[in-house]
Amino acid sequence: GGGIEQLERVLEMSLNPFEAYGEPEIAKGETDGQDKASNGNGEQAATNGNGSAATDGDATAAPSEIETLFRSAFAQQHASTSSFVGAESPKTLIVALGNVRALETSLPVETALVSLALYRPLSSSQIRSFAPASVKTIVVLEQVYKKASKWAPLYLDVVSAFAEQDDDESTPKILSGTLGKITDASAAVKSVQDAIAAGSNPFTVGQVPSAASPTLSQKAPRQPKHESTYTKLLDEVFADRLWLANAPKSLLPESSNISATSPEYALGHVLGANEQREQLLQRVRQALASSDIDEKTAKSLSAWLDDDRNARKAKALADASLPASLSGADFTPKSNWIIGSEAWSHDLGASGLHHALSTGADVNLLMIDTTPYHLPTDQLPAQRRKDAGLYAMTYGNAYVASVAVYGDFAQTLRAFAEADAYKGPSIILAYLPGGEDDSISALELLKQTKKAIEVGSWPLYRWDPSADARGREVFQLDSEKIKADLRTFLDRQNHLTELSARLPTFGDALESGSGSKLVAAQKRKARQAFDALSGALEGPPLLVLFASDGGNCEKLAKKFATRARTRGVAARTLAFDDMPLEDLPLETNVAFFTSVAGQGEFPQNGREFWKGVQAGKLGDLSKVNTAVFGMGDSHYWPRKEDAHYYNKACKDLHKALSDRNAKMMVPLGLGDDQDPDGPQTAYKAWEPQMWKALGVDNFESTEPELEPITNEHIKIASNYLRGTIVEGLQDTSTGALAESDGQLTKFHGIYQQDDRDIRDERKANGLEPAYSFMVRLRLPAGVCKPDQWLAVDEIADKRGNQTFKLTTRQTFQFHGIVKSNLKPAIQEINKCMLDTIAACGDVNRTVMCSANPSLGPLHTQVFHFARELSDGLKPQTAAYAEIWLDQKQVVGEAVKDVEPLYGEYYLPRKFKIAIAVPPYNDVDVFCHDLGYIAILDDDKQLLGFNVTIGGGMGVTHSMKTTYPRLANVVGFCTPDQGLEVAKAVLTTQRDNGNRANRKNARVKYTVDRMGIENFVAEVEKRLGYKLQPARPYEFTSNVDHFGWQTGSDGRRHFTAFIENGRVQDEPGKPFKTAMREIAKVHKGVFRLTANQHVIIADIPPEEEKTIQGLLNKYGLDKTDFSALRLSSAACVALPTCGLAMAESERYLPLLIEKVESIMEEAGLRNDSITMRMTGCPNGCARPWAAEIAFVGKAPGTYLMLLGGGYWGQRLNKIYRESVDEQEIINILRPMIKSFAHERLDGEHFGDFVIRKGIISATTEGK
Repeated sequence: GGGIEQLERVLEMSLNPFEAYGEPEIAKGETDGQDKASNGNGEQAATNGNGSAATDGDATAAPSEIETLFRSAFAQQHASTSSFVGAESPKTLIVALGNVRALETSLPVETALVSLALYRPLSSSQIRSFAPASVKTIVVLEQVYKKASKWAPLYLDVVSAFAEQDDDESTPKILSGTLGKITDASAAVKSVQDAIAAGSNPFTVGQVPSAASPTLSQKAPRQPKHESTYTKLLDEVFADRLWLANAPKSLLPESSNISATSPEYALGHVLGANEQREQLLQRVRQALASSDIDEKTAKSLSAWLDDDRNARKAKALADASLPASLSGADFTPKSNWIIGSEAWSHDLGASGLHHALSTGADVNLLMIDTTPYHLPTDQLPAQRRKDAGLYAMTYGNAYVASVAVYGDFAQTLRAFAEADAYKGPSIILAYLPGGEDDSISALELLKQTKKAIEVGSWPLYRWDPSADARGREVFQLDSEKIKADLRTFLDRQNHLTELSARLPTFGDALESGSGSKLVAAQKRKARQAFDALSGALEGPPLLVLFASDGGNCEKLAKKFATRARTRGVAARTLAFDDMPLEDLPLETNVAFFTSVAGQGEFPQNGREFWKGVQAGKLGDLSKVNTAVFGMGDSHYWPRKEDAHYYNKACKDLHKALSDRNAKMMVPLGLGDDQDPDGPQTAYKAWEPQMWKALGVDNFESTEPELEPITNEHIKIASNYLRGTIVEGLQDTSTGALAESDGQLTKFHGIYQQDDRDIRDERKANGLEPAYSFMVRLRLPAGVCKPDQWLAVDEIADKRGNQTFKLTTRQTFQFHGIVKSNLKPAIQEINKCMLDTIAACGDVNRTVMCSANPSLGPLHTQVFHFARELSDGLKPQTAAYAEIWLDQKQVVGEAVKDVEPLYGEYYLPRKFKIAIAVPPYNDVDVFCHDLGYIAILDDDKQLLGFNVTIGGGMGVTHSMKTTYPRLANVVGFCTPDQGLEVAKAVLTTQRDNGNRANRKNARVKYTVDRMGIENFVAEVEKRLGYKLQPARPYEFTSNVDHFGWQTGSDGRRHFTAFIENGRVQDEPGKPFKTAMREIAKVHKGVFRLTANQHVIIADIPPEEEKTIQGLLNKYGLDKTDFSALRLSSAACVALPTCGLAMAESERYLPLLIEKVESIMEEAGLRNDSITMRMTGCPNGCARPWAAEIAFVGKAPGTYLMLLGGGYWGQRLNKIYRESVDEQEIINILRPMIKSFAHERLDGEHFGDFVIRKGIISATTEGK
């Protein structure tokens, strides 16, 4: 009875894993005890070489409490945790976990056997105590048949135990064996002896149960979906030359002991192929030594023998008269590749990697690592796979590269090409986080890859030993973020990695040390702010904390603190995340201000604070007086089931504070955008209660309240757009510019952004956001020359993120330009006769123009008109040339900047112009502040333009005072009057626009406030004449027309599909390379379209074949996409746009793929429906004029709109306030099916949903 009670106590105490192996053998087909052993005892840690956390690193071999109880429980049966038989001073020690009784009587001399009855917890010192000092070799036998990795758990524990011993102690050789059923003890002993002699690792002893192995070896291997990203890329690069030695389609060998897809098998396969190649070389030498071949053949064979990797020389032998000995020989150079995994990094000295390096064979190994490395310290020491690269580098004879196809496509291509060219072993470590899981989306892989590269846990590099002979650097570091600190990088990889492997706690200590520094810095910052204020004020102390994304909540919090200080309160402000949680209980009075993000989450600068609160890091607040004010929108989530998202962040915070005994000074304040004065309605009631609670309600301030700084103040104080931009560019302590300068750089075509995919990771590392800049070009009518395209392509590679964007405003846009590259990039843009001035900001921006290639001479006229407008409305300040082009500022008062059109304040908001040429409204002319519709006579000659005024797309969710608007057609002007009309409209807006509220500052609001008639009257007053009556016109569509077209002058034009305008190389779509090669030979121009595509225009007929060949070579000639995809558009959104609330450019293609299947089922593959998506409601992709549109509200959640006009003549209307992907599919499936069966002839989808009553027609945006 006592033994059973003690055993129960053991089981209660035991933490998984705990294993006790009894005496009976495991019968065939049984799984009791076997399944646990086969999967590493059910714990992931079993595969990482570490034992139980409770016993790792024990200093002595003293039995643990569990072991003591185990011995006591089985005392009557004389059981123990292990048994030792054999030689007292053995040279070979067998450590077995399983039934090895048959071996005990058959052990050779100088051999001993330790049979374990208890596995885990065993400390490292206990494991080492099993081996007498005489032991030279340890053989670990385990009944583990379904291993989670190459090595079984006990073997890894033994290896780990000896790795932790003192450096001056000798380490035995350790082998791993799978223990099967032993029926012949002599044969089993011989298997062990043979393995020791051959160094086989791992090997098998006895018969493995049939239920365990045949199904594994005979089952056809599955290639993970995302792994094909790399294999397809190999196929594209090497085409017919590619040979994947362990491709899943390879025939399985008859033996069930090894798979044809295993890298070890493939290595032997490649070595055999190399030997055959060497035999062919020898036969060629013999043929050349004979007199049986003619001179021409001998010359070709000699040339091939000198360079047997040259495909051209191999091809020359196809028509040669070869001797019989070479008949049928394959002279084609093969690119031999083996696909492996990170499992090879477990035991570098015994893996296929070591064998490949030691042979020096000409083989390329692609090791795909699927372990997600979010942060450098996220993974356990044994999971640091990149050490395989360092191991290969130390060999000295191998090409080594670390790549990530989702991080740097171009670098991956370079590595593949260099590895193929290298004569010897090449090792490429390829990152694919979570790639073994087919359910993970490519978008998520992209995000995780960026995070790992950003924080340096997956550096990109190339090591080419042959480069030295060519006078080039052997090591190339391709990770932009750590290029500036190469030495630190190398030291970290060589020293810290080794230290982490030896001391498992080192990584944690390093991380906590870094975090401590960050916390200490935050404490100092908070204390300095407090001391500065408390020394000057005598009133009660008050800490004001804010969490804000858009800045409105932060402004309100700071306004509250300012007003508090005027009442004598010692107030200071901090962001939530800047306040150490452990210091909060030391405060006296705390006011919290927070808005809400996404689906009720905290804003970005409050999430770490809230995570800490949820983790219980916030102490007792019984001595703290608190108050909470939230800002939200009660209509943002209109569905009843989503109503709880309204002001959820502040409600959750209020409850958490109450749960920690905080005293509430005033009731919870809930600011609502839907109130008459927005959040101010609730705030005006909440603030007086705060003054009363603080005891300062009777204070009357005589000082005027400071007016908040707005964009208008920044502009007037900027000295014509100069500000302190020059000083900010010189500040190397940060990657950002000052907030006010960030507003001014927009006028220079530059937006400051940061990579939102990796914000959290950088903050966790104590780093500022990964700031970079978006640069947009001013490109009238979207026309550029081939040499300019090449310059843009080079700047993207040299200064940006190796891609560039064709925008919905017919221009180029760079992303990822860091501050140090900003000025060089602008100079290089100007060097190719382009610029960025006025591409953004409160001025007239890039003038758009119809890109219809069939217009011929008419397009030339309209293009020149667009350029005239762009140049005539360009700001005149010299600041752009001084800051970016190093032109000297005029000293003194003799010459001053003057802005005859804009004045010192410039415009209240941005100003956009478009020119449309019927029948195509491809520029969405009605969506612009000012528009021109070309009117032609019967001979297709330009008579003039109908003028449109008052269009605009920007909206704020649920704010009814903001809305989209289509422009009114107000009259007609001649081409000569066009610029005068533009200046009159622009200055009318300048003088009458709303400068007090930027959300209501666009021309559309000025028009509605003044009335369209009054606005036009003011324009005509400034013109000095009235506009003529508008002329008739007709639009039929606003989409692009793809493929080949012929202009009136006989020149050819090709419109290429560039999805969402992103020019980049990606697997299967090397479009950036394609356009670069075309630009090298093209003799015409390029025209960017307003739908984010490109027209290769004005191709001389004799050059068409050359262009077609390049289009075909790179797959850019493909235009048979679905009409839905060809009619789609998306803005950039995440990760760079600071305004984005949801994905757009990266997500729309995935959504279209799902909707396409619905369209095809309904027989509508070739029916065009305009579908657009934006990440926020500001409308960059003009979603409000599309037939179907999605506007981001939160991650994965969109506003859904229907009923827009096919050619942009009608706004759409909100159909659902909040939808996710599944809801979108469920809504569109029956709707599209109904459209297919019930539409009228020529009826478009937007018209159909109105006719059927699905949505009502929109007459005006408001």
